[in-house]
Amino acid sequence: MIRFAEIEARAAERKGGAEALQSLLITPKSMAEVAAIPEDRWLSQFTRCIFEAGFNWDLIDKRWPQFEAVFDGFDVTRWLFMSDEDLSSLMKAEGLVANAMKIRSVAGNAQYLSEVAKSHGSAGAYFASWPVERYMELASELKSRGSRLGGATGQRALRRMGRDALILSPSVIKALNHWGVVPGEPTSKKDIAAVQAAITAWHEQGGRGLTQMSQILAYSTD
Repeated sequence: MIRFAEIEARAAERKGGAEALQSLLITPKSMAEVAAIPEDRWLSQFTRCIFEAGFNWDLIDKRWPQFEAVFDGFDVTRWLFMSDEDLSSLMKAEGLVANAMKIRSVAGNAQYLSEVAKSHGSAGAYFASWPVERYMELASELKSRGSRLGGATGQRALRRMGRDALILSPSVIKALNHWGVVPGEPTSKKDIAAVQAAITAWHEQGGRGLTQMSQILAYSTD
């Protein structure tokens, strides 16, 4: 397997040098900071990323204050159960995007967040606790236990919340293909295991976190 130093050197070359590359890299929040984030903010960000998927991000950004108001600040207890009356009202709410499946995801993710908060003290503590060596398990769990958090959606939400996160964006997948980690989009268990093995090895080699590793991979080919 190629060493990460070689990938980073390629990214630096494409971005104008090591200092220029470093200036582009995001520093995630500390584990303590992530652990302190309340459940309503996780539900808000999950919902935001879900509504952005396949839609105009700028429009969602402009309407987001209305989303916060209509969803009562994304209070998890409020949305553990969504009635038919709730759904009907939300579908007609001014400023919201009338997509029933995406609206229903709020209830599904409120349930997920409530469950992990009960078992681990808080959702933030739970998400903060996952090590690099098990990151792809967390990504898989978001898909299986969350609602509409598969693919890059859940990963993007983690990154936005400040959690150290690799996003399997088209650019990152292109880089993983280029550097021989996987031959295409990593959807099979074998390919997901290969991605996990690569990021674990690269982290051990240079100490880069998942967010910066993800960015460097993308910059190395795009």
